[in-house]
Amino acid sequence: MSRPLLSVEADEMFLALRGALSGDGPAVFAGAPSSPIPETVARRVALVVESSGSTGTPKRVALSSDALLASAAASDTALGGPGQWLLALPTTYIAGVNVLVRSLTADTEPVLAAGGRFGADTFIAAAGAMEHAQRYTSLVPTQLARLIEADAALAALRRFDRILVGGQATPVALIARALELGLNVTRTYGSSETSGGCVYDGVPIGATEVRVVDGQVEIAGAVLAEGYLEDHERTAAAFHTDRGQRWYRTGDTGEFVDGVLRVTGRLDDTIISGGLKVSLAALERLVREIAALDQAVVVSEPSAEWGEVPVLVTTVDVARESLKATIVERLGRAAVPARVVVLETMPLLASGKPDRLAIRAAIAR
Repeated sequence: MSRPLLSVEADEMFLALRGALSGDGPAVFAGAPSSPIPETVARRVALVVESSGSTGTPKRVALSSDALLASAAASDTALGGPGQWLLALPTTYIAGVNVLVRSLTADTEPVLAAGGRFGADTFIAAAGAMEHAQRYTSLVPTQLARLIEADAALAALRRFDRILVGGQATPVALIARALELGLNVTRTYGSSETSGGCVYDGVPIGATEVRVVDGQVEIAGAVLAEGYLEDHERTAAAFHTDRGQRWYRTGDTGEFVDGVLRVTGRLDDTIISGGLKVSLAALERLVREIAALDQAVVVSEPSAEWGEVPVLVTTVDVARESLKATIVERLGRAAVPARVVVLETMPLLASGKPDRLAIRAAIAR
């Protein structure tokens, strides 16, 4: 059996999701598709989310009502009960959709930050319109970093029972600063393929299971997607069954430290420079940590001499020699950036993540 699939813009998403989750309405394609979409999907599919395409060809993740509702239930339990949500993220991304799904299951009206560029003023205004005793919001690290610099926004943030922060690697220093300021911050880990965040502060929520196989993080549970829409090859590569349990291969590397998951990088972000392996994610995390550069990004570029080399991209200049010494000590000489590119502004996706395609284009120029 099948049902229609309709592209839905942000202002219609809440109502469309209500129908999709109940089974009374069409399945929802979040936002405008990058290319034509099928007219119908399998009956189980309630939502299709297209990846940002920041590092490659977009993927269309097909999610069932069961998966989305399991995610919302697990989140409610982990947070201490349902409440009212402030939507500060685009609904073309799973984290934004989740705010709406949790609002539907809690039977509360989400408060939307004004459209356009995210800023302290729009967040403060939205926070001021909240009336429920339990208040939640979901942010990406860049948004949190901006808000804690504004005193009025900081006061608004302190009124939230929990602030979920995810969508990209969150600098340790940022979380530490937020906690020092008295904010109830929780780091989340997950993806569209897992109905969004399913690991809070390194611990799986609900019935989610997490393991590390050959260095790669794998996730199982009711929150898993059906697969990739009309892409059987990618689906088979990412999802597999082991001893009757279905698992999703995240592509992330990780380890457990005292029972807590620590994501260490991406399998596909390792380059070979001069015959030595260099993890771009590890280098990016180190630079952000030692130079306090929240928006530092590390990419690679071809080198006639070394094959590939890392390039550090920032919006402020850095003390390169002291940075170099620490990188050599912690990651080895091959990890030292071949050059540092300082951009006036960091290209970002609507989700707040670095737009790595635009960054590579900028440094190539």
